[in-house]
Amino acid sequence: MGPTGRPLSEFPVPEPVGSHGPARIIAMCNQKGGVGKTTTTINLGAALAEYGRRVLMVDFDPQGALSVGLGVNPHGLEHSVYSLLMDRRVDARDVLAPTRFENMDVLPANIDLSAAEVQLVNEVAREQALSRALRRVADDYDVVLVDCQPSLGLLTVNALTAAHGVIIPLECEFFALRGVALLVETIEKVQDRLNPALSIDGILATMYDGRTLHSREVVARVVEAFGPQVFETVIGRTVKFPDASVAAEPITTYAPSHTGAEAYRTLARELVARGGVA
Repeated sequence: MGPTGRPLSEFPVPEPVGSHGPARIIAMCNQKGGVGKTTTTINLGAALAEYGRRVLMVDFDPQGALSVGLGVNPHGLEHSVYSLLMDRRVDARDVLAPTRFENMDVLPANIDLSAAEVQLVNEVAREQALSRALRRVADDYDVVLVDCQPSLGLLTVNALTAAHGVIIPLECEFFALRGVALLVETIEKVQDRLNPALSIDGILATMYDGRTLHSREVVARVVEAFGPQVFETVIGRTVKFPDASVAAEPITTYAPSHTGAEAYRTLARELVARGGVA
């Protein structure tokens, strides 16, 4: 039995794709900070890229952690996600930054993005700014992963409006459980009013420590509440994730044989098997 109390499935290595696009857009979303959103965006993206998928990462957090984690200096950007949202003359291709890793590009962000939350309030179709911005490049990729900021504000609503699916990283800690119902409620409101095609791709247990009763109980509670929506793959707690972040690379290249790298490869295979990515 796996950590989620279900038999562990064998997820096959995805078949190679003959051509790329149109991308499936997935928002990495949780209004609680420190639950592993950025770590999951980087490492899930890297694992999908290893399996031959073209991946675009969108840094949608003014803190710019995703950009830094992929080796992009957020302070020296001529264009960023902020200019992409606020200036219709700026095309996504003007903002795109290649990474050092095959099949992975990033739309970087910096602290400027925090102003977008206020400025978008007065815009027409304000919830659809990201959707409009991604339209030009979506056909070039197989998957777009949007790393959301830890809030349920207008930027997060933009990400949910643009997305086909949502992955909810959930720290294996009791207080992390309390916010999930509020997040699911927000997702349902976006489904009702803005994006009927939006679905929850899965809830991902992160920072799991199988040695503690607390971690095991939290996972059991999540499975009890959300059943098959919970990924079978669980991401364990390890110092290798912050080490890889400092090195500005995914764990799949920083420590390719580490259990953390294998966990994200398994998650990528599970996501493909569930139909979350082609």
